[in-house]
Amino acid sequence: MKQPTKIIDQILEVIGKSQTFCIIGHIRPDGDCVGSQLALTLALRAIGKDVLCWNENKIPQKYEFLDKEGLIERPRKSRTFDCVIAADAASLERVGEVAGCIQDRKVFINIDHHESNTRYADINWVSAKEPSTGELIFQLFKAAGWEITKPIANCLFTAISTDTGSFQYPSTTPSTFNVAAELVERGASLGEICDEVYQSYPVSRARLLRHIYRNFRLTHQNQISYFWLKKRDFVRTGADSCDAEGLIDHIRAIAPVVVACVFEEMGEDLVRISLRSKSPNVNVNEIASLFGGGGHPAAAGARVTGSALSVQRRVIGAIRKALKASKS
Repeated sequence: MKQPTKIIDQILEVIGKSQTFCIIGHIRPDGDCVGSQLALTLALRAIGKDVLCWNENKIPQKYEFLDKEGLIERPRKSRTFDCVIAADAASLERVGEVAGCIQDRKVFINIDHHESNTRYADINWVSAKEPSTGELIFQLFKAAGWEITKPIANCLFTAISTDTGSFQYPSTTPSTFNVAAELVERGASLGEICDEVYQSYPVSRARLLRHIYRNFRLTHQNQISYFWLKKRDFVRTGADSCDAEGLIDHIRAIAPVVVACVFEEMGEDLVRISLRSKSPNVNVNEIASLFGGGGHPAAAGARVTGSALSVQRRVIGAIRKALKASKS
């Protein structure tokens, strides 16, 4: 895809004039977030910049191989930065407690591909046509002429692979395959990435998956699938929130299902919902926006206040309306 030269040049001009950086990402980071944060951090350090990489949450175990140096840290007390770059964060709220530690900065840059992005920074490079933030970071690398080392290639390939469902989602473009091919040429290790990301799950995740298969529900002529993750489920299985990433795909894959939903208990009267759609006619970003969230047409989420039963009824009701509208 053709690069938006003007905004890339603007970003590179700021980077060239800046010395101290903080690279931030969204809470509960996924592969795209982790890979994008680390790739930027490694590249900026390679050109002599002082760079910190902050995230409120620890990275999931399956992505730890990308961060052998322990670059991603929890935020410390507030610091002064010439430039802060947010990667893969659709809103300032999505970066969590990091937001309070980066207020003393000269320039704030937002690089993201979420349709629901709120354009919260000084410079906003938001391209919803890209299937991952990793592809945007790759474009930045090419424009800047930065070296793509093997560790960086691993980070960017992981970012792109995970956010395209291993290149299976409809958002995947011909450009995505071209970028992935170049990253392999630059040293991305397919064997290591596939083993770490897709084929090395902890026992706790297997226990959580067993719980899901026993307790998921189908409704609306089997077009809607959903399950609950309560705090007690994590305690019983020994799992944590990192183990829950991607579990929704198991119920999304059921043949009649059009929309899959996960309800996760976050606190008293607070529920996190994750939505996935298999139909181009059902935009779950629009559904999530009804509850103050957002994301992509095929994948979105929100945090909803209310009792468990109330939230379930409201969300399932909204999904049913969307399904009905898609057939009218």
